[in-house]
Amino acid sequence: MISVLVIDDSPLVRQLLSHLLNDADDIKVVATAEDPYEARNLIKKFNPDVLTLDIEMPKMDGIAFLRNIMKLRPMPVIMVSTLTAKGAAVTLEALSIGAVDFISKPKSDLTNQLMGYKQELIDKVRLAYKSNARPKSLSAPTIKPLNGEMFSNRLIAIGASTGGTEAIQSVLMRMPSNTPPVVIAQHIPAAFSTSFAKRLNNNCAMKVIEAQGGEQLKPGTAYLAPGSKHMIIERKGGLLFTKLVDSDPVNRHKPSVDVLFNSVAESAAKSTIGIILTGMGKDGAKGLLNLKNKGSYTIAQDEASSVVWGMPGAAVDLDAHHEQMHLDKIPQKLLFLLKTENSKAS
Repeated sequence: MISVLVIDDSPLVRQLLSHLLNDADDIKVVATAEDPYEARNLIKKFNPDVLTLDIEMPKMDGIAFLRNIMKLRPMPVIMVSTLTAKGAAVTLEALSIGAVDFISKPKSDLTNQLMGYKQELIDKVRLAYKSNARPKSLSAPTIKPLNGEMFSNRLIAIGASTGGTEAIQSVLMRMPSNTPPVVIAQHIPAAFSTSFAKRLNNNCAMKVIEAQGGEQLKPGTAYLAPGSKHMIIERKGGLLFTKLVDSDPVNRHKPSVDVLFNSVAESAAKSTIGIILTGMGKDGAKGLLNLKNKGSYTIAQDEASSVVWGMPGAAVDLDAHHEQMHLDKIPQKLLFLLKTENSKAS
């Protein structure tokens, strides 16, 4: 039985989240708290497995409380966030501190969407319970940029989900400013992708943008798929361009990692390094295998360094990888591959 403490200043939200979670056979809400001070005493009393934590609360905001939790007693935390630009920035900060995941704040008019929200909430609590929850600390090392002549016409394709915002940043912030183009599919709400791209751009030597569609891929730039659309890579006249596709979700996700990887497999497989990072589910596993079969070098994040080893684990099960690697070792491996002109899978 997974024990949960719900922390929110709204009695209605506390009641709704508790009701939804208690409907699961393997989850029990052991207590609720209206502010972090009450929560602190309840954590000592009940020792819950997972917390759901509101960001905006009286007396102490959720971010300050999360920092204390991760210093004194690291544990799985799911942030309850508003899907707004302001909410995005604060939620991304929470993920950088150590929160496992986030979910939108429930609304009173959820009637038609309640079952979907309920299942998402239950899935995220189960996932958080099994996750490698730990405080995060990222610092950008000093990196001497590579000679651009050594890795012309290369491409890096990255896919991730739960835990991916910090994993992607961990990789990109260690890459030099003249890194070949990077294309990224991260499972993220539409309201969050712009903030995520800006956060990456502020912390990395590379330029990071949210793709608008039609951009020519250029060295020194990473292109993030927007949260509302699939991103594919097309070849035109020997050059590579982004294209956004507003079609149905694939593997329940939009953007989908499989959609990105499969497009790269068709347009630039032999010059690509494919990387699948932490995340729930199997999206990207078949796409990584497609990349490998068509000549890309492929890397799966290992279980020890993944917040959730769903997506990389599914790729490993398919033998879609050439290497499993700890997250901290991926940047150096990339630099090695990019320095080597013939670092293809063959």
